[in-house]
Amino acid sequence: MKSAGPILYYPLGDSAIVIELGHSISEKTQQDIASIGRFLEEYSFEGFIEYVPAFTTVTIFYDPLVTDYETVGALLKEMLEEIGEEDTGDAAVIVDIPVLYGGLQGPDLSFVAAHAGLSEMEVIALHTSAPYLVYMIGFAPGFPYLGGLNEKIATPRKETPAHKIPAGSVGIAGAQTGIYPIETPGGWQIIGQTPLKLFDVERNPPALLKAGNKLRFVAITEEEFEEMKRVADGD
Repeated sequence: MKSAGPILYYPLGDSAIVIELGHSISEKTQQDIASIGRFLEEYSFEGFIEYVPAFTTVTIFYDPLVTDYETVGALLKEMLEEIGEEDTGDAAVIVDIPVLYGGLQGPDLSFVAAHAGLSEMEVIALHTSAPYLVYMIGFAPGFPYLGGLNEKIATPRKETPAHKIPAGSVGIAGAQTGIYPIETPGGWQIIGQTPLKLFDVERNPPALLKAGNKLRFVAITEEEFEEMKRVADGD
């Protein structure tokens, strides 16, 4: 693997090892991290438990009663030499996310528009204008951290977080946009809501998105939202 930066290895406690691929968040680094994850899913090692991808790192957890840091580190270094540049995996997957913008589903759309000096329709047009890359899943089960937000609509977090953000809410915080998969407190500026279930314990896998996917936001009408929500809820 030809990484975008120097590859570092270091322990995390006595049962995990971290692979760090530079310090800059980029699509190339994310693709490298996703390639490592796919390789581990296909060719795990004795004592392997799970891996956790982040923006610039992958943490691999192992059973210290079965193996140790030195052995795992050596295996991982060999593994990275086996990963080819042709591995694009989930980068080719683009998921359409329908969104009802504004109104009760997007109470902060007007704030984002005012902050950007744009109309609400211009904010929606920019938010739906280009695909986003899922860099990582975190904060809540199935919550995607996305890269690709147009800088014109970057907006600070709320000064006081809301106690309850509905599942499916689409928000902006700084230079990022994301989707709340479950009802939870949060401080992102909510501009819309998707009727899709991003996290469903009865689905396999339960998370709709994974690191490496790309997605597009698609504006829909209230009627389309209600119909899609009925289907998603199984009504």
